[in-house]
Amino acid sequence: MTHMSKIKTGGDLFAETLAAANVRHVFALHGGHLEALLKGCVDNDIALHDFRHESSAGHAADAYARATATLGVCVITAGPGFTNAVSAIVNAYLDCSPVLFVIGAPPLRELETNPLQGGFDQIAMATPAVKWAHRVTNTERIAEFTAMAIRKAMTGRRGPVLLELPIDVLHTPIPAEAATAASGLDVHPRPAPSPVETAALLKLLSEAKRPVIIAGGEARFADCGAALKQFAERSGIPVFANTRGLGLLACDHPLSGHSATNLGALALTGGEPPDAVLLLGARLGLFLGGRGGQVVPSAARLAQIYSDAGEIGRLRDVDVAIAADCGAALDALLEASRNSSFSVDKTWVKRAVSIQHMAAQIYPTREGKGGIHPWHAAAAVMAAAGPEAAYAFDGGEAASWAGDCVKVSGPGRVLSHGYLGCLGIGPGFAIGLQTAFPKRRVVQVTGDGAMGFHLQEFDTMVRHKLPIVTVVLNNHVWGMSIHGQQIMFGANYSAITRLGETRYSSVAEGFGCHGEYVTSCDDIAPAMERAFKSGKPACVEIVTDEAVIHPVTLSMLGKAAEGSPDVVIPYYENLTKPG
Repeated sequence: MTHMSKIKTGGDLFAETLAAANVRHVFALHGGHLEALLKGCVDNDIALHDFRHESSAGHAADAYARATATLGVCVITAGPGFTNAVSAIVNAYLDCSPVLFVIGAPPLRELETNPLQGGFDQIAMATPAVKWAHRVTNTERIAEFTAMAIRKAMTGRRGPVLLELPIDVLHTPIPAEAATAASGLDVHPRPAPSPVETAALLKLLSEAKRPVIIAGGEARFADCGAALKQFAERSGIPVFANTRGLGLLACDHPLSGHSATNLGALALTGGEPPDAVLLLGARLGLFLGGRGGQVVPSAARLAQIYSDAGEIGRLRDVDVAIAADCGAALDALLEASRNSSFSVDKTWVKRAVSIQHMAAQIYPTREGKGGIHPWHAAAAVMAAAGPEAAYAFDGGEAASWAGDCVKVSGPGRVLSHGYLGCLGIGPGFAIGLQTAFPKRRVVQVTGDGAMGFHLQEFDTMVRHKLPIVTVVLNNHVWGMSIHGQQIMFGANYSAITRLGETRYSSVAEGFGCHGEYVTSCDDIAPAMERAFKSGKPACVEIVTDEAVIHPVTLSMLGKAAEGSPDVVIPYYENLTKPG
């Protein structure tokens, strides 16, 4: 080594690789294991966003990834820092969100000495919940493994990855020329369908009388909104979406049917179901009706475009299976359909897309004895915020009411629960959204139960001057839980499902936020306007009626028919008694 050699720490190598991958934001909570890494970020102009709990930091990185269709990065310390973030890691895994989780660890040279925040295998614990996990044992290879992690997170079926950087590996200085180079950061494949697959898909869609497209998370990551709009207008096929696909086709487009769950409501109102469905970057599971066929009818022909071929065919056979990028597939479909004609029933389309507007007729009463009807509360919040805002939804029924009302004009602006069903995501999601969209209004809608998980992140919003408006729909109970109990065991029953009279707006004011407490539906719009005009983080607490039950609770409970021998299993398929 000559005296001219540049010396770098592992933290330098890590941060330089992030910068080369165009990462500009890292969500973190301080820990001594991370000092070299944090300094590397500072030296490379990577913004550090610190939190009061590691779970929120992880959720924020996840939200940033979903909102921007790029990589999210979360940096947390060893031991309890890592274990606190496990829920965020699993949440990203089940929803296929590309997040790089970086965790500290005690020195390698002190293994099996009962060190501080060590003594258990973090990699072994994380491995089942990530696409890839690796412990870096040589400083020279940090850049190489960081690039590898990014590539794995962002290609194919996206998902979280995890790197463990022991403190001695991270802090060790080495000559720059000894470091293995970061490679493969520009790998962005867009696999396209074959001509045979494209022709089969076009045939299925062009022959159908009542076809629909259901857009999902992979379609959002493909950023294919323009191509989707063009094909929808050419074919006349309406577009529905799961939460992650909302906004790919603007809410005010005449072919936008909003949430895919509206297809289930269509059948309940006597409308004919779709006869063909294209799942565009979406997976079959609970949120698309599970095995019951309420959203994706069992009799409908089905095509599915998804990056992971192993996912195609889950729950039922697929007529046209395409393992490809959603954008590349739409491009191929547009090219192949230039001279095609479609058989879409336009009258049926109008009825299908109109289902989203029925709620106002179903819920005519704005206020009850126990407070404001939660649908009307959520509708007033959405009207005040507008379609250009970005939204994070948390809680059980609160998130469902908000999801029924939300309208957005672009993708990545609605974040809510996925298959983990994790409460407490809201503050982190909202902070990630505001970081992704610094000029947009960001509104978090949550229940009073979920709000209690990470109240302390009001402090984070205040310190970082994030003008997020948090709306708490407060009915003083765990709504979905108590409603399920009372359906099963009677109207007067409850077990650990009642909450106190906490004033969340007052708690938020204690952190330095603007606070509003609302008991009348007419007061929601002015309260929201004052919150936005304050320019500060704000909490608008709305007292809602405990007695109102969201339809999703009824559908997920799976109530047995009168005289049925079935055993009700809340949120899952009921058990049928033998004999």
